[in-house]
Amino acid sequence: TGIIFGTSLFAAVLELDCKQWLAVCGLLIVAAALGVGVGVPLALELRSSRLLEARLQVVRRILKEVPLVDGHNDLPWNIRKFLRNQLHDFHFSEDLRQQEPWSQSVWSHTDLHRLKQGMVGAQFWSAYVPCGSQYLDSVQLTLEQIDVIRRLVDKYPNQMQLVTTAKGIEEAHHSGRVASLIGVEGGHSLGSSLAVLRMFYQLGARYMTLTHTCNTPWADSSLADDPSDTLPMDFIEHGGLSGFGKLVIREMNRLGMMVDLSHVSVQTMVDALDVTKAPVIFSHSSALALCNSSRNVPDHILRKLALNGGIVMVSFFNNFLSCADTATLHDVIAHINHIRAVAGVNHVGLGAGYDGINLTPTGLEDVSRYPMLLAELARDRQWSSSDIKKLAGANLVRVFREVEKVRDDWSEVGPTEDWISMEDLDGKTYCRYPGT
Repeated sequence: TGIIFGTSLFAAVLELDCKQWLAVCGLLIVAAALGVGVGVPLALELRSSRLLEARLQVVRRILKEVPLVDGHNDLPWNIRKFLRNQLHDFHFSEDLRQQEPWSQSVWSHTDLHRLKQGMVGAQFWSAYVPCGSQYLDSVQLTLEQIDVIRRLVDKYPNQMQLVTTAKGIEEAHHSGRVASLIGVEGGHSLGSSLAVLRMFYQLGARYMTLTHTCNTPWADSSLADDPSDTLPMDFIEHGGLSGFGKLVIREMNRLGMMVDLSHVSVQTMVDALDVTKAPVIFSHSSALALCNSSRNVPDHILRKLALNGGIVMVSFFNNFLSCADTATLHDVIAHINHIRAVAGVNHVGLGAGYDGINLTPTGLEDVSRYPMLLAELARDRQWSSSDIKKLAGANLVRVFREVEKVRDDWSEVGPTEDWISMEDLDGKTYCRYPGT
């Protein structure tokens, strides 16, 4: 496969315009006339530039064959923050770097112009609401975020397509539109109700992150692995998933909804992997071995993930890459390569987290930069064109299909009708009508 990929690169180089080659040769002759000291660096620079363009041509071909799938983008919450979910004055097809308030925000990285430049084939848009809404109006807020995602897609029917199936991702890609999928970020959005989970699925949500930066009444978040003066050890409430939490996993399996383990505690990861009958995802996480953040995935979980068939979609947030405020494209590659080395090439993908991060790696400043990442990977002999296809999106599509197969195999199984126990709700306060 490596030989095939090398041949593709060679063919791409040969396809460079003859006038471009004549221009290069002319510049080299001029440089030689000025002296070897100038000519050699110039020649190396030009050679590097042409090789990069050749690799980019290969990447562009790859991304025409398979969709680039990103696992997490927080644009919908920014639309709420900046525009109160009112889309009439939101010009998503234009370059938002030229429009306020987007141009002034370090949290803004996405518009249709740059998505096209980045050759993004499918995007999971996050229906996120803050943990502070738990026990208050989290369900309503999540419905409003699902609504704004659907309305945004409807506003741009020639560029975007709402997708709810693995096949739909491929169909949208073939039509030249961005397959737009919905992920609910945080189990607190459920209000501890399996009925709400089922309705989110009916409205198009195809994954749910079990927690955000807070425990739910049925699952521990990553904060349980990071005790401090303000978050003592007793912040571990359930030791992973409660009995009801395991029912949530079962119902997601039955529905055909992907289980997302980003943001959860290590024990919650273990419990979910033990319970689930379908592959899981980490929609925006990186490798703990390279950056000791509780938001990243430890090696023993990566090995369990390989057995499960799931995927880690690598985050581009600097603090999760280098454990510092600065990082580069090469830090992202290091995390991709580590996950590949431990779990295998079938279990890694991309989940940048754009519009939900304020520190991006040098070289990956926004959604337009994905081809540069893949072109840099193409320099590495271990990354064949087939491997790059898997990383870019084929792995996620494969996981999605396997989740759908579990759903189809369980088609005769009825919904789970259990309620969360009063023990799980002890000390929690929901605004609910008495006796219901």
